[in-house]
Amino acid sequence: MRIRDRRARDEPELNLVPLIDVILVLIIFFVITTTFDARSVMKLELPRASADETQAQTQSLSVLVNADGRYFVDDREALRTDVESLKRTIVEAAGDDRQRPVLLRADARTPHQAVVTAMDALGQLGFRQISIATAPDAAAAR
Repeated sequence: MRIRDRRARDEPELNLVPLIDVILVLIIFFVITTTFDARSVMKLELPRASADETQAQTQSLSVLVNADGRYFVDDREALRTDVESLKRTIVEAAGDDRQRPVLLRADARTPHQAVVTAMDALGQLGFRQISIATAPDAAAAR
């Protein structure tokens, strides 16, 4: 009697499901870790200033906003970055003189919200002579 071997008739098959799973995981990984370069359609040219420095800046109140969004009023640093903390620091530095000119200096990498917060705090305290410091135009310096 001849015994048939059933294993010999089984044809090997290739299961593609794990392969597809691995490929999808790799695609998701590369999509998430890829940095996309967001280019603006509009070209923006930032304003330049060529005005001369005035001598009143030596008596003005200096508000500095660094690249991290931290505030410095004259030589004092505001403890927090909220409006109320900044207002307290400004009052400590300026006293009751609201007619004093203010020079707002912000780093070029400063978040826009930090500059708006500084202007808001100055406006709430009643300062009206606020100047924003700018770098001189390279073409005007020649």
